[in-house]
Amino acid sequence: MWTIILVLIGVGILMVLLEILVIPGGGLAGLLGFGLMVTAVWLAFSREGNMAGIITLGATIVVNVGVLAYALRSKTWDKAMLKTNIDGKVNLVDEKLVKAGDFGRTISRCAPGGKAIINNEFFEVHARSEFIDEDKEIEVIKLEGNKIFIKSKQ
Repeated sequence: MWTIILVLIGVGILMVLLEILVIPGGGLAGLLGFGLMVTAVWLAFSREGNMAGIITLGATIVVNVGVLAYALRSKTWDKAMLKTNIDGKVNLVDEKLVKAGDFGRTISRCAPGGKAIINNEFFEVHARSEFIDEDKEIEVIKLEGNKIFIKSKQ
């Protein structure tokens, strides 16, 4: 009988840990785990007597608190955590290469974003209020941060 009680408590603790750390929302695994632990304590009281039930209840509480405290410590999950830095950066538009009033040609459809060649350089461009087809003459109307806004050449 003690084997069944210990297995129920162990599986119950695993289910509660899964609910807290792995399974988002729901609550089914946590409720199932809690139910298994309650069943184990009830079995200890009913089959093994009051003293065994009290010891099982106390041990279950202590083990649950200990396991949760260990699992929620910040250093416990260091080996499982991804520790990479993002080295990416935004492409800044060099105002020496392109400025308002420059002309170019689209190399992809701008709906509203696309690519264009301006002053023999490739740039990401944004059409202001229209869609511009591929291989059309364009004019740069303004630079705003890292964006180049264009319109069709009239």
